[in-house]
Amino acid sequence: MTATAPGGATHLAQLDVAVSRHPLDDPRIEDFVGALDRGAAIAERSEGRVRRLIGAVDDATGLALAEAPGALLDMSVREPAAHLEHFVWNEVHHRVHRRRDELFQTPAAAHLAMWHIPAGHRPTLGEGRARLQHPRRHGATTHAFGWEGVPQLSRWRERRCG
Repeated sequence: MTATAPGGATHLAQLDVAVSRHPLDDPRIEDFVGALDRGAAIAERSEGRVRRLIGAVDDATGLALAEAPGALLDMSVREPAAHLEHFVWNEVHHRVHRRRDELFQTPAAAHLAMWHIPAGHRPTLGEGRARLQHPRRHGATTHAFGWEGVPQLSRWRERRCG
């Protein structure tokens, strides 16, 4: 069931976790690390952004999940879902996605969770962590899902990324 706010408005929250193959100060990924600030700036001004979780600096590199030490986290709220799709596949993320095997460890379990929230709700990192655990234990459901849970986006992604 999709959570709704008064009036029925919902937003899409997402948490994406990636574990780098190298420490962030390693020269092999310095171009990626150097682009984090630019990516954060694009995320802040991208259409449909409602909220973005950030750490002590203007990104989430200082945030951590106990089960994924050293992981890079991206957590945001978007409205509507098509704006998340555009940001991920047409902005900086698309370039990173093409290099994912070079930059990041292959995830052993679900590394992305999306879920619907009432408009105005501010999800916490703890909530994101719990949502990420859900598809790991139960598969995709309306409680937490990946791209397959947003049919119009998953079809587009399949055509674009094969």
